[in-house]
Amino acid sequence: MITVAAGLEALEDADTVIIPGYDDIDTIHSPGLLTALRAAHARGARLVSICTGVFALAAAGLLDGRPATTHWRHAEQLRRRYPHVDVLPNQLYVDDGDILTSAGVTAGIDLCLHLIRTDLGAAAANTRARDLVAPPRRRGGQAQFIEQFRPEASGDELAPLREWMLDNLAATFTVDDLAEHAHMSRRTFIRRFREETGTTPMAWLTDARIDRARELLEAGSLPVEQVGRLTGFGAPASLRAAFHRHLGTSPQEYRTLFRHKEEPPQT
Repeated sequence: MITVAAGLEALEDADTVIIPGYDDIDTIHSPGLLTALRAAHARGARLVSICTGVFALAAAGLLDGRPATTHWRHAEQLRRRYPHVDVLPNQLYVDDGDILTSAGVTAGIDLCLHLIRTDLGAAAANTRARDLVAPPRRRGGQAQFIEQFRPEASGDELAPLREWMLDNLAATFTVDDLAEHAHMSRRTFIRRFREETGTTPMAWLTDARIDRARELLEAGSLPVEQVGRLTGFGAPASLRAAFHRHLGTSPQEYRTLFRHKEEPPQT
């Protein structure tokens, strides 16, 4: 809950204006609010949005031609609604100088710690982070928090093949191998696969392998080398490269963050 102690007039002399997130992103922003945000920006105030607060900045036209982020669940809607905004859906926060935007609520804490670090130095930010029981800096981006990367299929002709791919992630196969398994020509197979999933066979396969690797890292203590073999990435270097490319973090860092700890407490 936010207790409001002042009205929009407070924006007239604020050095930093923080726009919190709100539940209904379809909210119609009042002309007074949008005018106040534009005026604050015009006189040099720093504007900061947390999560869905970015929609207010976009509605005011302050993000046109600029990079911004929001919670990954709303990133595509932000892009569709405001096509002139350079939406960066994998970033925890974006610092574009006088306008800063963040993803979810926790990423909002990351951004606020960044502001403290920028204004008052690392020591002050680290002290505040300890008070919040939060890391001073988090590595990676939003991608590591998305539950599944594989797009939902809009057709089922190749559903049996996709199930077979999921059952054989450790195997090595090419697009030609998959096309032969589907009893199609390479060209027809690629076209049908994209029609059903919106992506290419190998991109879908990579996402499926990453999803499986994430499950193994979260649920157990298998060595990274074995996780790589079981998911078809092979050498640990290939698994690490895929994680950095798609999740912005390493397998070990991901395990540290998300592993389900079920061991009994030490006595």
